[in-house]
Amino acid sequence: MVNASLRESLARGVYSLLLRLLQPAYVLRMWLRGRAEPLYRERIAERFGFYPEAPSAGWVWLHAVSLGETRAAAALVDALRIERPGMRLLLTHGTAAGREAGRELLRVGDHQTWLPYDTPGATRRFFAQFRPAIGVLMETEIWPNLLLAAQAETVPMVLANARLSAKSFARGQRFHAVLRPAIDSVALVLAQTEDDAQRIRASGARVVEVAGNLKYDLTPDAAQLAQGAAWRARLQQLQRRRGVVLAAITREGEEALLLEAWQRAPHGDALLVIVPRHPQRFDEVAGRVRAAGFTLARRSSWQDTPPVEALEAQVWLGDSMREMALYYACAQVALLGGSFAPLGGHNLIEAAACGCPLVMGPSTFNFNEAAELSLGAGASMRVPDMAAAVATANELLGSPQRCEALSANALRFAAQHRGAARRMAWRIVPVVSSHASLLDSP
Repeated sequence: MVNASLRESLARGVYSLLLRLLQPAYVLRMWLRGRAEPLYRERIAERFGFYPEAPSAGWVWLHAVSLGETRAAAALVDALRIERPGMRLLLTHGTAAGREAGRELLRVGDHQTWLPYDTPGATRRFFAQFRPAIGVLMETEIWPNLLLAAQAETVPMVLANARLSAKSFARGQRFHAVLRPAIDSVALVLAQTEDDAQRIRASGARVVEVAGNLKYDLTPDAAQLAQGAAWRARLQQLQRRRGVVLAAITREGEEALLLEAWQRAPHGDALLVIVPRHPQRFDEVAGRVRAAGFTLARRSSWQDTPPVEALEAQVWLGDSMREMALYYACAQVALLGGSFAPLGGHNLIEAAACGCPLVMGPSTFNFNEAAELSLGAGASMRVPDMAAAVATANELLGSPQRCEALSANALRFAAQHRGAARRMAWRIVPVVSSHASLLDSP
């Protein structure tokens, strides 16, 4: 036991020293990312635990690193407000997209800041500043110094909507001495699936329960759904009645495969819509589309209604943020980005909630259970590669009845798995029962 404790202390010391040495590179990275997303250059001092506001206490602290986690957190925040109407929310993020989306979750009395860099000093300053009553980390955010600082401050920590793929589990075992004490300090883990729960228990977590996936509880924006349907109607009013294929949340390397397959496959006059995962790649993808010889229209070039030149373009680039419901509503079929490279895929639940039939590639280990359930419900299809995906999408465009059946299955599948937010809220609130007076605003 002594040797294990010593090994863990040494490992954490090396980890902390490495982070300190990398701090200048971290700041440079934030500054460079700020060229495309200026929010990265704002309030950088917060990332190191320095705040302009006076210290405060009693927050319900929720960390959602990026856009996907922030959107999933919305349902949990709503459920927590039902249980504790007067709670004050402290919302932290790691990315500009997450922070921008998180603004919509704030109410009067709430606060938003960057998650501190995971050095001992920055995390101590964070807890001294906010003294939260509880911390809720979304999905896979295991930060050793942050969690051990929370333990030192007796702040109960919950890992919500937790997931851990087999690949991530294997990778984590290489850093077992650093990660295990942090995971062991978590008071409660609310896992998405039983497979996730088993891997998280094997990683060292003590209390792990299966609560489902918050992303099933997301409700697509009604205005975006209506706008997307209107765009599709405009495209089908053209003399050629254009079909729409969406490549959703694509990652680096996938666009080249997609454009090559699109060139080779007979797709009639169908419109291809590409929505890259990362906004800093918008210009790069636009260049690839033009280099492939396609005419291009960028979503950022119009407001509510596509102009004539966009309606005539061969490819649309979805270079906008937080409009996926719009794109899914516009498309008759979508190809799931991240699944055609060995990246594990992306959230496929939003497509189902929008009633958009989905074609997946072979790599979906990040959302394995959701993918298998979707396939079993007849809401999606799996193919071996991008060429097969394009061919399948074009076949579906020629079979409206089949598309309608897949769409109905997708809506039914999404509705059947709702309720995770309520279950998680019911488990989170008792964790801080001893801090109840701190959870309510004065």
